[in-house]
Amino acid sequence: MSLYSRRFEILNIMDYFIQNIVSLLKEKTHLPGEEIERLIEIPPDFKMGDYAFPCYILSKTLKKAPNIIATELSRTLQTFINENTPESPFLKRGLREITEVKAVGPYVNFSVDKATLSEIALKTIYEEHDEYGNKNIGKGKTVVIDFSSPNIAKHLAVHHLRSALIGNAIRHIYKALGYTCVGINHLGDWGTQFGQLIVAYKKWGNENAHTSYTVTDLNNLYVKFHQEAEKNPGLEDEARAWFKKLESGDSEAKELWQHFKDISLKEFQKIYDLLGIHFDAFIGESFYNTMVEDTITRIKEKGLARVSEQALIVDLEPHNMPPCLLRKKDDTTLYATRDIAAAEYRKNTYNFDRMIYVVGSEQKLHFQQLFKVLELMGYEWANRCVHVDFGLMKFKDGKMSTRRGKVVLLEDLLTGAVERIRKIIEEKNPSLENKESVARDVGIGAVIFADLCTKRNKDVIFDWDEVLNFEGETGPYIQYTHARLCSILRKYGRPVTADIRFELLKEDEAIILIKNLGQFPSVILKAAEFYEPSLICNYLIDVCGHLNRFYNIHRVLSGDEELEKARILLVDATRQVVKNGLYVLGMQAPERM
Repeated sequence: MSLYSRRFEILNIMDYFIQNIVSLLKEKTHLPGEEIERLIEIPPDFKMGDYAFPCYILSKTLKKAPNIIATELSRTLQTFINENTPESPFLKRGLREITEVKAVGPYVNFSVDKATLSEIALKTIYEEHDEYGNKNIGKGKTVVIDFSSPNIAKHLAVHHLRSALIGNAIRHIYKALGYTCVGINHLGDWGTQFGQLIVAYKKWGNENAHTSYTVTDLNNLYVKFHQEAEKNPGLEDEARAWFKKLESGDSEAKELWQHFKDISLKEFQKIYDLLGIHFDAFIGESFYNTMVEDTITRIKEKGLARVSEQALIVDLEPHNMPPCLLRKKDDTTLYATRDIAAAEYRKNTYNFDRMIYVVGSEQKLHFQQLFKVLELMGYEWANRCVHVDFGLMKFKDGKMSTRRGKVVLLEDLLTGAVERIRKIIEEKNPSLENKESVARDVGIGAVIFADLCTKRNKDVIFDWDEVLNFEGETGPYIQYTHARLCSILRKYGRPVTADIRFELLKEDEAIILIKNLGQFPSVILKAAEFYEPSLICNYLIDVCGHLNRFYNIHRVLSGDEELEKARILLVDATRQVVKNGLYVLGMQAPERM
């Protein structure tokens, strides 16, 4: 379900021109304004014009080919503009600043006054500063985002990265649109595996577990249990019995479980701090343990639950899905039951307008079942729950060196990235101030960008040579461009002003860059609509490419005072947009590199 109508895809600070073009076309075509606005496009080549209106929609009523309609309509519009004086009450200021209307195949293309275009774009960025790109369309609305969600007693590994980064970026995107965002880490802190861990601890654990144990120790116990269970299957019965005790509130079981959880959260927080990720709540599956019976009662009262092979299920066969298992034959609940209880709790607590689950593609069926059960329970808000799925992270040639065996730990990946950037800095800029913080920001940023720049439902192929390349389409390249812009501003050494002669920014490279900067708000909207941070990554790559083409041809510090002021404003606006875009992705924008 789309959050916004298609018109938001083109909404940006150039809306000044769009609205006036809509007014003109509305009068001459008699189409509804909203429909015209939805159809307006940006031509693929700036030489074709700034805006384009396709005439296919008029072909049926006018009984003519779209290219003929485009030719006739463009002549009519150009004549109308030419014949009306600036004082004409029929001609708005925005229409007077349309410099040309021409037919390009089946399109009517509009060119606008470039000085006005530059003034609107650059002044808006200058005035809005860090808020540029933000909107208030979500004011008064709440979005709950369920992301990361690792299992207790296990290391954060590379396969946990995508949920954390995509979820964090989506949270930033919706905050930029004015929504109240609630980030929840739905910890995997419940289930039979904790019975297994308790058994392993009691049989092979260390008495210093409460003070010195790490996640590695807990993971080793978990592995030990499964090794021994292969030889002694009775251990599984012991584990189920301990988990049943835990569900029933047994004090010893709860105390051990809490210590295991505290050990895990302490280590998780180190990784989240490195990534700059914040959660509003760490509410795991265990939190809903006391709620599931009420949830099951409500499901029964709706006539949805039945017993099948001694288990309690919701039969979803009429909806072309396997049954949703609520309770096993030993009366223990499953994560589907707890997810239903969690959804009810979140609606009651946060009264969300949308709930987003950032979970891998392998869980598609689970969320289809969850949303269908919520719908069958009569919750109208079930259709406002969304599963944002994603592909896997893979390594080039299928391998990555790690100190700790087959599993690639997230800590190893992040510290490895920082170490590699540190070496690059020592080689290329050993006198750089704050080398450690820059190495951290760029190293972590490189990993974030490498993950997010791939369309989320695709697999990410992680290659160190590409990820850390300062000249490719990478995080370090974007961050270096920002630092380079900051260096130009330091060399200029004077305050930036928007009181400039905008007509001086007339070169093709400057106009293309300015138009690109003006599209940032629409990119944020589109990224929100499709839950797709890669759109922002690709946009930033385009901005940096346009900036570098401009910079390589035209001197910013030219010695001409008026021209310098104009170009410095463009440099500063580009720096601001790059900084804001990096922030939305969860990255830092170093001023020196």
